[in-house]
Amino acid sequence: MGRHLLLPGLFLYLPLTAGWTASNCLVTEGSRLPLVSRFFLVCPLDSSLPLLAACYSVTNLTQALEAVPQSVEGLCLAGSTLFLHPDAFSHFPGLKVLGLNLRLTQLLPEALRGLGQLKQLFFIGLRTNHLFLPPDAFGNLSSLQHLAFLGPCLDGNLGVRLPPGLQRLDVKNSCLQNVGKLANIFPDLVLGSSSGEAWTLDMLDLSFNNGLKMASPGALQGLKLGTLRLDHTKMEAAAVVGLGLQRLDTLSVIKTDTAELPARAVAHFELQELNLGSTLIGHIALEALASCYSLRRLGLESSGLTDLPPGLLAAMPRLQRLNLSSNQLQSVMLCTNETGAVSGLWALDLSKNGLHTLSPATFSCLPHLRELLLQGNQLVCLEGQVFQGLRRLEMLDLGGNPLVALGDGWLAPLPALTTLNLLDTRMVLSPGWDFQGPESLHNLSLQLPSGPSRVALSLPMRLRSLELHAASGREHWKLASNVFPVLQTLTLKGWGLQLGTQNVSEIFPALLQLSLLGNSLEALCSQDTSSFFLWQLPRLQYLRVWGDRHSPRPCCITGLPSLRELKLQALQSRAQPRPVRLEELVGELPRLEVLHLAQTGLETLSAAAFQGLGSLQVLVLDWETGLVLDGSLQEHSPQMPQYMYILTASLACQCANAWVGPWLERSPRTYIHINSNQLCQPEPGGRSKNPLFPFLQSHCPKTSGLGLFLGSFALLLLLISLPLLQEARNSWILYLQALFRAWLQGLRGRRDEGHRFLYDVFVSHCRQDQGWVVWELLPALEGCPPAGWGLRLCLPERDFEPGKDVADNVAENMASSRVVLCVLSRQALNTPRCRLELRLATSLLLAAPQPPVLLLVFLEPVSRHQLPRYHRLARLLRRGDYCVWPKEDERKDEFWAWLGSRLGKPGLG
Repeated sequence: MGRHLLLPGLFLYLPLTAGWTASNCLVTEGSRLPLVSRFFLVCPLDSSLPLLAACYSVTNLTQALEAVPQSVEGLCLAGSTLFLHPDAFSHFPGLKVLGLNLRLTQLLPEALRGLGQLKQLFFIGLRTNHLFLPPDAFGNLSSLQHLAFLGPCLDGNLGVRLPPGLQRLDVKNSCLQNVGKLANIFPDLVLGSSSGEAWTLDMLDLSFNNGLKMASPGALQGLKLGTLRLDHTKMEAAAVVGLGLQRLDTLSVIKTDTAELPARAVAHFELQELNLGSTLIGHIALEALASCYSLRRLGLESSGLTDLPPGLLAAMPRLQRLNLSSNQLQSVMLCTNETGAVSGLWALDLSKNGLHTLSPATFSCLPHLRELLLQGNQLVCLEGQVFQGLRRLEMLDLGGNPLVALGDGWLAPLPALTTLNLLDTRMVLSPGWDFQGPESLHNLSLQLPSGPSRVALSLPMRLRSLELHAASGREHWKLASNVFPVLQTLTLKGWGLQLGTQNVSEIFPALLQLSLLGNSLEALCSQDTSSFFLWQLPRLQYLRVWGDRHSPRPCCITGLPSLRELKLQALQSRAQPRPVRLEELVGELPRLEVLHLAQTGLETLSAAAFQGLGSLQVLVLDWETGLVLDGSLQEHSPQMPQYMYILTASLACQCANAWVGPWLERSPRTYIHINSNQLCQPEPGGRSKNPLFPFLQSHCPKTSGLGLFLGSFALLLLLISLPLLQEARNSWILYLQALFRAWLQGLRGRRDEGHRFLYDVFVSHCRQDQGWVVWELLPALEGCPPAGWGLRLCLPERDFEPGKDVADNVAENMASSRVVLCVLSRQALNTPRCRLELRLATSLLLAAPQPPVLLLVFLEPVSRHQLPRYHRLARLLRRGDYCVWPKEDERKDEFWAWLGSRLGKPGLG
């Protein structure tokens, strides 16, 4: 499966809704990319593009591209191809993004010609793979904005010109050791090039070059940069000053050898943003802060900080975002009462530290703060005074803290709060505990607390998004509010709410998205024999159900008139696994467009499952094993979804699936991609190019569907071939006729034990080589002993029967000769009659019961690539039944000795 090829021009004549299946290629619409995103990880394709394709195991680029629609705008190719031939992508003029993970060693000139709309180009590979580029490799890419080399080594390249509109250049995970070499490869980066103007880039990304530790002075002289990334290199941030950059706004040196705050670099460029994540700074000196007044964003995550210097925020009056996550801060003192200074900070990240308490003055100087992240600390109690003054705070994340108690009215100081996360806490609910204060709270994530029974859970009624997690074994909570009029997104992990199935639509009248994670669906399903989903939500558009693997029977999702996307995962019971049919999982869903099934125990897929899915466009089957595609799908295929993906799954090796192979080649509407290396194993000791064919041919030889398909296919092929046969009457059809006559003559020869050859040698040659045959070969072979060998030769010009068909003459005289001697040269290989004689001679070795000996004489050196692509001829060349006519007289005796040994004694015919 998965290896059926498209006709080369299919997409020129059929719309996208026509049926097709690609060879090792996965095609999807950009809006559906999240469904199959893990198969596009090799290339960062843009989901905003209408049509995307990813092809793997590419060895023949031309053949692989035949299976890709020409309207594709994002293309990723992975495999092994050493170079790209000119105009390799000329059939894809609308291509916007192209990723090449092909182990390329050389990019030939004009290989990218015709890609005038290309905006992003990625070369992906290993750093041990050297890629050589011609100077004008990107000259035709007038729209290119992003050029990336993610792995290939560019050492040895000089003078490669960059596209005029380039905005971003990436040289990542490569063999780059000195930034100065980059200017030699791309001289446009350096001031003083032919244009005389400084180049401007939004971003230069040199990350993950493990050997990069040197920067020649003035290596990037005059370059204007928005962002420079040196993450995961051995560079120090201070070395950036000597590069000669004319402008730099953002510097990222995550996980580098930087050991202190690069105050000099910040002051030199007046940096707007500095990222120092995963460096071992440990401490920030006060004198270094004096040079950081220009910073607006500072990242210090995982920097080993144990304390913060006083006056940190006062030294950076323009700072808007500060990231201090994943450090070792036991306490923070960002604000000092002595100065009374106010910071303009908008976002503060203190997550994953060791904070135990927060003093009331911790955030007192941050009246403009809008985002505060405190998750993953050791906070146990919070009082309302902690957030005093944060009247503009919109997002507060307290998840992952062992919070037990929250003071009364703790949210009152936060009137602008819209998003609150309280997941993974240990709160205990009290009767006075509620969310009074923030009238704008729209998004709430809450760990359902433990508390006294019969206490209703009070939640804000104006919520738009609600996520509730419940631990197993706790009593279900009842909602105090009877209705949430604007709630659109609801996520329930575990089953912790006491909700009546009949009034759910009244409680959540505006619900659009529902996620049920780790839930047993028994509480949502009817208990009769026709188990079905009870929650009737008329406006629901998205439903995701992740089971707990304990439900012994499936629950049919039906009765949701507006549902557009449904994902069912991990529904199969571990204790009592049972195969299910698709119609047991989904029912009447008239507007459903996307159906994603994973680990549901699905075994059978039939036409009956699609009766209530009239709008289905995409079907994804993931991590399902032993699938059986019922034969009823053949008749129902016009109503099948437009896209069908079988990912990390397999079809059952049963005769019930025997019809699938032919159907994949002629499905009238559906694009089908089956991602599996081997669906049905071949016979022991055998290997097959197509994994379904061994199963079909050896196990299901009497399959009527397959027989009908093969018969109709043969008839169609014959009808198509008739005009070609008529047109080719004087070319290869003559060869077939001659081969058939030779085979019949051979059968007759089996009955005649005393059959003798009429000629010793049949000589095939062209008119241009006739002089060598007459003056060199003829005297030696037909001459009387001792000067000659006394053999009987058959020469076409002399011994063919006049008026007889050429093919008949060739076949009969070859069959009547003990040896066939082909005299080859470049002129002979371009002569139709010599090519016919050569093909017929090689075929007679297998077709004729008494095959003649075939010898080849080359009058001049001829490349193997100029020989006809005929495997039997290649086998002969390996056996050594050929010789080259020497130009030197002293070597001609060796030639005649070889020819005499191969011809044997005369007169054996």
